[in-house]
Amino acid sequence: MTSGTARPDLHTELLELARSTAEEAALLVGAGRSTAADQVDTKSSPVDVVTAVDRASETLIVRRLLEARPDDGVLGEEGASTEGTSGVRWVVDPIDGTVNFLYGLPAFAVSIAGEVDGRTEVGVVLNVATGELFTAVRGGGAWLTAPGAATVQLHGSAPASLSQSLVATGFGYGTEQRRVQGAVVAQLLPEVRDIRRWGCASLDLCAAAAGRVDAYYEQGLKPWDHAAGALVAAEAGLVVTGTAGRPFAEPMAVAAAPSVAGPLVELLERLHTDS
Repeated sequence: MTSGTARPDLHTELLELARSTAEEAALLVGAGRSTAADQVDTKSSPVDVVTAVDRASETLIVRRLLEARPDDGVLGEEGASTEGTSGVRWVVDPIDGTVNFLYGLPAFAVSIAGEVDGRTEVGVVLNVATGELFTAVRGGGAWLTAPGAATVQLHGSAPASLSQSLVATGFGYGTEQRRVQGAVVAQLLPEVRDIRRWGCASLDLCAAAAGRVDAYYEQGLKPWDHAAGALVAAEAGLVVTGTAGRPFAEPMAVAAAPSVAGPLVELLERLHTDS
């Protein structure tokens, strides 16, 4: 595939494949919730967990994607890594929010993004617990489809100031990383309306897109954590950026309403320097 803007028909094909695959994976994940604690391993730290359901979900997703488009590449959280020849790569989180999944907290999602020539063009985030489906196509807006409700376009929020902004965040798995992140939150809290922490980066980004929070930031995300959700946030009109002039998620990810993005980035830069 040549570089440049992806064809509209390709957008449609990728979005529909991502959507149908996420819906099938969500059924598998939902069915596995009751026995999820039976097979749990750890990854980067004792609190960084993976279940047999995570792996089964990723296997299903990769199989469905490559059955439909065998020349595509895939990058998955649980180890899937396939080089493609089509110019399309899928970035997959089979269960974002595995700890929530284990505990039965209703914030865990299947996240699938489709890149074309290295740029994310479609994104699907499906909250397994609630059935809410967030979708985005580059240049086509961000949308929410909830069970029993009409599909609505997302436009984020417009808080009057940072002090009136509800801000979501998340924490990494390393002890030292958490110490620094906790210190930053302690200093950020008096400067904003309040803090929320749901433990699922893709849904945090979608919450910002839906105006359920005014901003979200987190350090140390991986591509599968943010690929789909960041596109949803950007297409909802949020400022999606990094700090200190660096790209989004390298290493800081910020998605914020335009009215407060500048002050939030400036404050985060200062707090992280101080910490």
